[in-house]
Parts: sequence; structure tokens; C-alpha cells
Amino acid sequence: MNHTIKTQLNHRTIREFKEKEVPENLLKEFISVMQRTASSTGMQTSSIIRITDRKVKKQIAEVCKQEYVGRAPELFIFIVDAYRNNRIAEKKTGKLFPASHDMDRFFQGWTDSCLAAQNLTNAVESEGLGAVFLGSILNDTDKIIEILKLPKLTFPVVGVAFGYSNQEPQLKPRMDMNLRLFENEYKEFENYMEEIEDYDEEMQTYYDLRDANRRVDSFSKQVIDKLENVLENRIKILNSAIKQGFDLNLEKE
Repeated sequence: MNHTIKTQLNHRTIREFKEKEVPENLLKEFISVMQRTASSTGMQTSSIIRITDRKVKKQIAEVCKQEYVGRAPELFIFIVDAYRNNRIAEKKTGKLFPASHDMDRFFQGWTDSCLAAQNLTNAVESEGLGAVFLGSILNDTDKIIEILKLPKLTFPVVGVAFGYSNQEPQLKPRMDMNLRLFENEYKEFENYMEEIEDYDEEMQTYYDLRDANRRVDSFSKQVIDKLENVLENRIKILNSAIKQGFDLNLEKE
């Protein structure tokens, strides 16, 4: 097994970091990795904002409701960026381009952002550092847009905080891939509770370092908790996308 796969199989979420700066030479490597990440149709419809201002970090941490975000040595926010290419096209032709506002552009940028965030994390972990994905920036997309001064045709996707790890979490159990990997078509199961029985039991042996004195609930209980405790802002996220100038182009009956 090569070093890359060993590193990926050992992936753990790190939320506590040492008070140690990430060296400039590593940052340059990580930036190069993001630059070389695959991009839909080569349009590079995503951008990254590196947060170095502690006040801005604190504001983002408040949106995330995760205090440690404000203390992370490095914090990168990945965004959909259809704005840049729209400005290029308008400047070059003097015309307006409605396609810049469409959902194809939006999802190209969303996918590009996710790929770049994962590539960054792989690079960070390959150098012995730790990282955490921050989907929690979507707790209040309007606030993040305000904090980052995002123009129309841009949209926040995910954050990555990283640095030198100051904790050693367990590997979090994962469900068997027979429930997630299918051949040629989607596979439905007769009784999902039977299928995840062992996984439910295994999850209850896992300690999440956010509450190190308590084992986590079974996976099935976690599923129910997430469905019962919905974050209101997150279910209205498309309203924020519309305000940012993206056109859902929904078909009317």
C-alpha cells in the first residue's frame, strides 16, 4: 500500500491545533495543489479566500457555532465564483451573458470547490498536519456572504481549517460499503435496520473528542436526531443563492 492511500485511510477530523504556524513553503505547495485540481470544462469556476484576520475568523466561528474555528492556524473558505468569468466575457464582448447566472455554472463552481477542498485536505494530511471540513459555514450563508464581501455570482460552499494536530482522535467507524457501493443500478434493501445492526453497535464504542467522556449514539439515532433538529437557515439556502444572482430556472406547472 502506498503512502497516499495509507494517509487517506487514516483520515481523522482534527479540531484542536498546536499554536504553530504552517510554514510558507508548505502553504505554497498546498496552493499549487488547489490550482492543479480538476475543474469542470476547465472554467475554474471556484475561488478560495484565506482568512488571516483574527476578527474575521471569530465572526466565521460564530456562524459555525464552533469556537475552535477562530483559533485554527489556517482557515480557507471555498466559494462558487461565476463572477470572474462573467466579467471577463462582458469585458471582452461588451455583451451581457445570462448563462453566467444559471444553475450549470453554480453547480460547476460547487463541484470545483469541493474537489479543491478535498485535494487541499489530502495534501495537508500527507505532510503530517490535520484538517477539518466546515460545512457549518452554511449555517448562515447570508452572514458569510456579508463577512467575506462576496459579490453577486459567488457563493460559499465549504471551509477547511488546518494546522499541526494537538489531539489524537479515534478512527470514526464507517458503515459497510455493501450499503453504499452498487453495481449498474441502485440497490434497495428489505430491512435497513438489520443491515446496519453491527454498525449501530460499533458506533456506540466510538468517542467523539468534542465530548470525550461520552460515547456517541448509534448511527440510526444520529440519523433521527439530524432529521428532527433541522437548521432553519440551511433549508432555505437556495433563497441565498437567488439573492446572489443565480437563476434556478424552475419549470412551472
